[in-house]
Amino acid sequence: MCGIVGYIGNRESQPILLEGLKKLEYRGYDSAGIAVFTEQGLEITKTVGRLANLEGRLSDEPLRGTVGIGHTRWATHGKPSDANSHPHADESHKFSVVHNGIIENYLELKEELLQQGHRFVSETDTEVISHLVAVEYDGDIVKAVQRAVGKMRGAFALAVLTEYEPERLVAVRYASPLIIGIGDGEKFIASDIPAILEHTRDIYILNDGEMAVLTRDAVELMTIEGNFIAKDVFHVDWDLITAEKAGFDHFMLKEIYEQPKAYRDTMRGRISEDGRSVVLPELNMTPEILRGINRVHIVACGTAMHAGLVGKTIIEQLARIPVETDVASEYRYRSPIITPDTLVIVVSQSGETADTLAALREAQRCGARVLAITNVVGSSVAREADDVIITLAGPEIAVASTKAYTSQLIAFYLFGLYWAQTLGTKTADEVAHILAAMQSLPEQVEKILAQAETVKAVAEEISKHSNLFFIGRGLDYAVALEGSLKLKEISYIHSEAYAAGELKHGTLALIEDGIPVIALMTQEELYEKTLSNIKEVKARGAHVLGIINEGHEAEAAKSVDHQFAIPRTLTLLTPALSVVPLQLLSYYASLALGHDVDKPRNLAKSVTVE
Repeated sequence: MCGIVGYIGNRESQPILLEGLKKLEYRGYDSAGIAVFTEQGLEITKTVGRLANLEGRLSDEPLRGTVGIGHTRWATHGKPSDANSHPHADESHKFSVVHNGIIENYLELKEELLQQGHRFVSETDTEVISHLVAVEYDGDIVKAVQRAVGKMRGAFALAVLTEYEPERLVAVRYASPLIIGIGDGEKFIASDIPAILEHTRDIYILNDGEMAVLTRDAVELMTIEGNFIAKDVFHVDWDLITAEKAGFDHFMLKEIYEQPKAYRDTMRGRISEDGRSVVLPELNMTPEILRGINRVHIVACGTAMHAGLVGKTIIEQLARIPVETDVASEYRYRSPIITPDTLVIVVSQSGETADTLAALREAQRCGARVLAITNVVGSSVAREADDVIITLAGPEIAVASTKAYTSQLIAFYLFGLYWAQTLGTKTADEVAHILAAMQSLPEQVEKILAQAETVKAVAEEISKHSNLFFIGRGLDYAVALEGSLKLKEISYIHSEAYAAGELKHGTLALIEDGIPVIALMTQEELYEKTLSNIKEVKARGAHVLGIINEGHEAEAAKSVDHQFAIPRTLTLLTPALSVVPLQLLSYYASLALGHDVDKPRNLAKSVTVE
């Protein structure tokens, strides 16, 4: 998830582009850059690191001109570096592009261009676009972009300019957000409204498959195929702070609602076109290496550890390899049995978690291969691991993790299936069946989010209590642990999660009249047993919210006080759905108590000390 801006008008473009990028830096902060038409022609300044680095460079050597594009990067293809920073240009330096998204077939396109004699200076998919547009150019930048886009597969929001036509900017949207701002004698391109709100409140919101051609005095809207279209102007009446959160009250709520996109992005390009297999070209593990692994250790902290607990079941069920899970802060101190046949999977949203890094290094010292699942390209974990799967959740601002956690689940599903198809522990039809269900998850999450008000009412009631419990069996227990952590870290309500079958071994002593119990019961083979556990707590006065699968409503209503039904999916996939109402429950409980949802007390987003 990157941020792009563009400007054409009569004012100096550099300060407008930089101000826009500041408002978009939450979308990525690995690098930043701008391209501007100057008296000397098209000039580009870009640098790795935060936007401040770019501002420092431009303060010494400003780019003067009234047309330009800019970019702040969340790295996907290629590590954070000056060369991989946007904007990108072709060899002639006459065409420049900024891009948000992923071009799935960029390697295929790059190979064709290399055979034609093109030379590339970066590892990115975006540089391919600039070369492709240059090849297609025949005097009309709009048609060149249309032809280039016709050869691309994936997700992209583009801003394109060429020195040959300095009076036009071209913008394209396909599966990545893009808006056009309308000013008097000036026009704007941006990934999100905050970038241009200081200059205009009138915008066009592009839909997938649409493009815009901007001049100082007009905006032409059309489809990628070249058919002209008309759109209503959207007038923004939000204040700037609200706009940065896309209209949501808090970043956490925004990130909960971004999960369908995070699921799609993390799966995009990793499932074959026929939907029957997983493709993970980023892995260096050969089939021989995978076949030689006989045990797995999953190591992580906090929410990432809870993703690892789900990952344990995923790998064991799909690949039939035994898995141990460890809290990273304890891993080194128990002298784990690590051999060259051990795969250690470290999970970290930031890729900078100190305990997880220490565990990674200890595992490698003992001869194990390390696979990292992280959200940040170029992080310490990503650099030091032998293999990396990047979760494409985009930057997560709220301290309480939501979309990063669920994207980690998607990564585990993909890796588990990849391993299973390599070992033959699942047939091709079984893999295809699971992948089909996975690709339905984003739409199913959207269905859950549409029922948020149902959760809000229960959360407001829960907020009146100082203690509560989560229970579940199997994968439901793993999700219960995450639900409990979410609630206590942002609402400060004391909560504990227990395996439902353990109630009779001590926990029932804590159940008293009126105490809330959140019961997850989405594992079909364990449904009746969990129902029996619910009756045990109900008999002692508990007030129960049941998280159930659709179809159990009538039966569950006889045993619970409230219920929330998630859409039907495969049992193995339920954690990707059942956690969403628990995230909403935590959010609304914290809100009811008047806490700072995005910045809970005593906590930080990335724990970089042991």
